[in-house]
Amino acid sequence: MERICVFCGSSAGNRPEYRAAAEELAAELVRRSIGLVYGGGNVGLMGVLADAVLKAGGEAVGVIPENLMAKEVGHNGLTKLHVVHSMHERKALMADLSDAFIALPGGFGTLEEFCEIVTWSQLGLHAKPCGILNVQGYYSPLLAMFDHAVEERFLRPENRALVLARDSVSELLQALDGWRPVRFEKWLDRETR
Repeated sequence: MERICVFCGSSAGNRPEYRAAAEELAAELVRRSIGLVYGGGNVGLMGVLADAVLKAGGEAVGVIPENLMAKEVGHNGLTKLHVVHSMHERKALMADLSDAFIALPGGFGTLEEFCEIVTWSQLGLHAKPCGILNVQGYYSPLLAMFDHAVEERFLRPENRALVLARDSVSELLQALDGWRPVRFEKWLDRETR
């Protein structure tokens, strides 16, 4: 993996463990010579993550829409900052630039971006691993919802398996590195969607 896209909050949250996890992830990416792709902001966990990567001498590539750049939330010290027209362009470019995806804690934007990229994997639009760093159990309710969707037959077990969730940075990166795509021949089967 050359670059990993990280989706995370424009807020830092209310626990110091969230900041610590972003800093630990940054250090591990740099140690493994993996570049960061992220939303391009200088605020919240996004700013913490990018600053930590840069401080450690790593590559930090941001992708930000014009309207957010105009609100002065863009990070001006990145290795590269792509300013795009829309959120749709942002997500497409982030996906193109990345070999894997991680969600750190965040709000609606983080959830939407991560779920969309997993959906793209389910649909066969990319074959890249998608992981959640479950810091302090932040994502446990979401993971339980995914399991519930399987129980209620709205989500196939093999599609649920597309989301790799781990509690530690090293375990998550190992899981992403070991992930291999699976072909789903009957994903449209009405009985088992």
